[in-house]
Amino acid sequence: MLQLRKSNERGLANHGWLKSRHTFSFAEYYDPQQMGFRSLRVINEDRIEGGTGFDAHPHRDMEIISYVVKGALQHQDSIGNKTIIRPNEVQRMTAGTGVVHSEYNAQPEDETHFFQIWIMPAQRGAQPNYGQKSFEKELNSQKLVHVISQDGREGSISINQDADMYISRLKAEDEIEYQLRPTRGAWVQVVTGRLNINGTEIGAGDAASFTQAELLKFRAVEGSEFILFDLA
Repeated sequence: MLQLRKSNERGLANHGWLKSRHTFSFAEYYDPQQMGFRSLRVINEDRIEGGTGFDAHPHRDMEIISYVVKGALQHQDSIGNKTIIRPNEVQRMTAGTGVVHSEYNAQPEDETHFFQIWIMPAQRGAQPNYGQKSFEKELNSQKLVHVISQDGREGSISINQDADMYISRLKAEDEIEYQLRPTRGAWVQVVTGRLNINGTEIGAGDAASFTQAELLKFRAVEGSEFILFDLA
């Protein structure tokens, strides 16, 4: 059974330098009906103006994933990492017992567009950790790319939760299928374009969730990109 979360129903934070759409309750946006989906707690679609960003701030006991759609995101943290995340790359930061980090648009003039995703860990108090990988080759050759998993299978980045994250880029009229297993739930977040999922059409910023074992049939109405979460 499909349930929709339309793009314009999301929370909106406009700080001038930052425009952020919150799929679930976050910061000043609160909706008791939108507190997450299974272990998926945050999906923020952020657009940061050139030369600006988030000053150093703390996190703990959360698996934090960043996926850059356009631009470049500079990351620095208290466990010694200083990197730039670019399109086709996925970053995972295990906050665990505590980590402080900052994120800035590495471009002085152009906007950076990225998704910040939080997944609740299976156990609290883990050792802080960091992972980052480019999936450019896979995204250019496969219709569905496994980027996050509990065990790091298929070349994905591992996290401390029974959760899988995939990225798909489809050309117009491309089709793929995904079998959702019993007891699992799926969340589909459209990044760009328009998709038909099991007969329902959704567009950029929209999301759809599934909570019953079923075959998910995707058809790209136009060139599209989406993120698929498969959650325990």
